[in-house]
Amino acid sequence: MNNSLFFEGKDNSYVILAFLAAILIFKVFAMAATTGAGGIGGIFAPTLFMGAIGGFFLVKLLNTVYSLGLPEDNFTLAGMAGMMAAVMHAPLTGIFLTAEITGGYGLFVPLIITSTVAYLTIMRFEPHSIYTKRLAQSGELITHHKDKAVLRMMEVKQLIEHDFEVISPKATLRDLVKAISKSDRNLFPVVDENGYLKGMVKLSEVKSLIFEPGLYDSVKVKDLMYMPEFFISPYDNMETVAEKFETSGRYNLAVIEDGKYLGFISRAVAFSKYRKTLQNFSND
Repeated sequence: MNNSLFFEGKDNSYVILAFLAAILIFKVFAMAATTGAGGIGGIFAPTLFMGAIGGFFLVKLLNTVYSLGLPEDNFTLAGMAGMMAAVMHAPLTGIFLTAEITGGYGLFVPLIITSTVAYLTIMRFEPHSIYTKRLAQSGELITHHKDKAVLRMMEVKQLIEHDFEVISPKATLRDLVKAISKSDRNLFPVVDENGYLKGMVKLSEVKSLIFEPGLYDSVKVKDLMYMPEFFISPYDNMETVAEKFETSGRYNLAVIEDGKYLGFISRAVAFSKYRKTLQNFSND
């Protein structure tokens, strides 16, 4: 507090506490703004600084309010270890590095307790360290869980199939029969003139009508279609797609974007791509 506006309050414990609290609050905003904006404000030194200030604030508060006479230096060092363990997800680094800073291992047990509690606490709120968070958000983080890692390497847009015969909701059964004769698929997406998916027609549900020529012009596609419960967005990750396949029990799921039909993803193609990606991943 020397050479600052707060110099006159350097002997007042409550002024010091308010000063430390202000540093903690404004430092958090400064670090978040700098890092979030893509700036390079450092991670290691600010983490140690915040840990030291936090530990010192706690012991100063306890000593001021309850007159406990706790050692301020020890709490400051423990705060550094705890903050390092939480922000970097590196409890061992926090323990041993802080122990080395002290020049001895007299605080080894308190450092272990502080770092362990800090690490377990942060894991309930943020499973990724500051170094890996952006990779995790973009789906590029490769972890020890090989199955999830392979799924994250796959993209929905690469699996979309477009060889399904599209039919209009205004079409008749005659038009549907013609589409069936040209298609190798058993699903027929019903799409309006603006490209919006209105439903689907499943071959197994209309095959009995195919042999009823008298109904060809009277039965409309809109009377035969149904709206499926499960869809895929082109922006879904493959973990979500795999969950939808498992939950729905379907072999083909429609891909729509803002209600517009883009195509289908089949379970077979997705599994084939998964096996190929897994093979490449294992070879690497």
